[in-house]
Amino acid sequence: MNWKDLYRQKLTSVEEAVKVVRSGDRVVLSHCAGESLALSRALVQSAPRLENVTIIHFLMLGPNRFCEPGMEIHFKHLSLFAGASVRGAINSGRADFIPCFFSEVPRLFREGYLPVDRALIHVSPPDEHGFMSFGVAVDYTKIAARCAETVVAAVNPRMPRTLGDSFIHVSEVDCLVEIEEPVIEVPLPEIGPVEEAIGRHVASLIEDGATLQLGIGAIPDAVLRFLSDKKDLGIHTEMFSDGVVDLVEAGVITNEAKSIHRGKLIATFLMGSRRLYDFVDNNPAVEMHTVDYTNDPFVIGRNSKMVAINGALEVDLTGQVCADSIGFTHYSGVGGQVDFVRGAARSPGGKSIIVLPSTAAGGQVSRIRVALSEGASVTTTRNDVHYVVTEYGIADLRGKSFRQRAEALIAVAHPDFRRELSEGVKAKRSIVLSAALSAGEAAAARQCEAAAGSAGPGRGAAHSLPSL
Repeated sequence: MNWKDLYRQKLTSVEEAVKVVRSGDRVVLSHCAGESLALSRALVQSAPRLENVTIIHFLMLGPNRFCEPGMEIHFKHLSLFAGASVRGAINSGRADFIPCFFSEVPRLFREGYLPVDRALIHVSPPDEHGFMSFGVAVDYTKIAARCAETVVAAVNPRMPRTLGDSFIHVSEVDCLVEIEEPVIEVPLPEIGPVEEAIGRHVASLIEDGATLQLGIGAIPDAVLRFLSDKKDLGIHTEMFSDGVVDLVEAGVITNEAKSIHRGKLIATFLMGSRRLYDFVDNNPAVEMHTVDYTNDPFVIGRNSKMVAINGALEVDLTGQVCADSIGFTHYSGVGGQVDFVRGAARSPGGKSIIVLPSTAAGGQVSRIRVALSEGASVTTTRNDVHYVVTEYGIADLRGKSFRQRAEALIAVAHPDFRRELSEGVKAKRSIVLSAALSAGEAAAARQCEAAAGSAGPGRGAAHSLPSL
């Protein structure tokens, strides 16, 4: 039977297609802008007949009615990244979170740590050979479809046909639904003076011929603004957005100096405007691959001059980076940060850069801290960090002692908090930060410890030295 006959046999309505989902099933949704809103709406509408259906996803940009209050009997929510639509549900206990690297998600599916019963995917119409493209979301979505018992595909002419390892054949799908609706778009961020300053500093670290990993948001877009004088830049990233298109069209991003995939922009998912989606449609200069390939540190490290640019919520004075929680409140996830930080470290001439504004809460809180907030997770260890950049400058931590790191990070903190940070180091006098003390203070601390040892436990001057 040819693929066209198969296609007609498998074609059904949205309402009928979601009936493959039964109580107790584990359902994976396409990632990010790849989510089919039509399939999600239909599944939510069928909630009255369902109980204990587990919804598994990474970042969800759609309305996410699955974890609204009152839906708990019908849907259990299992998130691998806490985006805005699920963050409140996770922190209130209505949804669960699995900490993991983005690159490991396909393996969790393949090896049965996260069994997949049904996969709801979103694809382009089939080509002349019957292959449909995953479009803006290949990442873990392609692997979930391979592992699922049943695959339901929403076929949408507005989904761009991206190339690379981005295809599924009609024969691999159980139900097909023809829809026509806009692919989810993300508005361009507003770039203020803080983001501009950070972007300018980061751009100064990027050499001609470098290969970049960028995310989405005001700071990555600000970095791109200041790269117009660079030559032969390349892209190997988990995702890119509209700002990359500008530099491709300006001849700045050519991918010609890349060590691997020369001439190609490499990504695993996309998130932006319709302009971006039109740019990647059937574009042989763009290759999409599964996330276990794009985010593999050993693959990333094969790119020479690899520059990884990632954000943070706070950084302590030893270089520990928290990017996924605010104290005990879960905020996002590790995503691909550690994958690219370590990949860039393996790259000849590579650099990993952590970027963050110097303050939060309207300038009331320093993001550079003596120690991470209580409950904050360590996303990237201090052993992995190269550069930390704020609007006040660049702190290069490679090969630096604790004392040198503290000095460099205080120098890029907001001026209103620099004295407080310096005094905080002295007040804590922890083992970790003792290298930041003056030689005389360190000697005095050792004398106190010796006196405490001779006085016995629970006595002596050592109790005047509080620990972190």
